Amino acid sequence: MAIEKPYGILARFQDPGTLLKAAESIRDAGYKNFDCHSPFPIHGMDQAMGLKRSPLGWIVGATAFCGGSAALGLQWWTHAIEYPIVISGKPFFSFQAFVLVTFAMAVLGGAVAATFGMLFLNRLPRYHNHLFFSKQFETTSDDCFFISIDANDKNFKDHQSKEFLESIGGYDVELIVES
Repeated sequence: MAIEKPYGILARFQDPGTLLKAAESIRDAGYKNFDCHSPFPIHGMDQAMGLKRSPLGWIVGATAFCGGSAALGLQWWTHAIEYPIVISGKPFFSFQAFVLVTFAMAVLGGAVAATFGMLFLNRLPRYHNHLFFSKQFETTSDDCFFISIDANDKNFKDHQSKEFLESIGGYDVELIVES
């Protein structure tokens, strides 16, 4: 029989308030590799977990700027350099006519960057998680609140982590093993 390696530990909490306070306690205890599971977003959870601001906004903004600049540059090059045709007496680089395409390409670039950036930053698609083997974790999307601590965390120890979770209000604490 193979030795079962622990994947992490899972604890249930009573309500969103206790989950928020527990996340702060876990962060203050030095745990870094943990996650909070709730059926709805909880205001302030990012700060309670000690998460940094996402770089996705910068990625989307830079890509939208590049998309808009590329569209404007292509229109300028085709109308003013490569095919300079005088139409209705307008100048070769009539930027007012280029605004629509420039805006559309900026939005398209930002949307594509948002989609793929979100997938990359969230490490998706992720086809398997060992938490799915827990029967009590099935109720997360209904009405339960959980915190899971990954076994790869430097502070993780089976019994000490279990006692710590119980001391901060967790109950139904379950050790998750890799199958």
